[in-house]
Order: sequence, then structure tokens, then C-alpha cells
Amino acid sequence: MELPRIETPCVKTCVIDARTRLCEGCGRTIDEIAAWSTYTSEHRRRIMADLPSRLRGPNKA
Repeated sequence: MELPRIETPCVKTCVIDARTRLCEGCGRTIDEIAAWSTYTSEHRRRIMADLPSRLRGPNKA
């Protein structure tokens, strides 16, 4: 039996910015990355909706 595919914003560029504490590739926190598979689809969608603003946020050049 094949497991369902989990939606993820991961782009395989996993580097945590020391200043923002966000992944430079996807914009998630280390805690969000670690718990991602335990989140409901709705919770993941809410986080993913916020990621574009995190990636271009005030702490970005």
C-alpha cells in the first residue's frame, strides 16, 4: 500500500538563517520542519500561505 503524498514547500535548499531562524529555501522554522508530517492538511496550508511573506520579509535584503 502506498502512503499518501504530503504537501510540502521544501525546495531541497535547507539552510537555517541565523538571524531570522527561517529556512532560506522554504521559509519554515526548524520546529515547523520537524513537525511537518504531524500537521493536518489545513495546518500545512495555513503555514504555506504565510511563507511568501516570510521569504520576502523585512529582514531580507
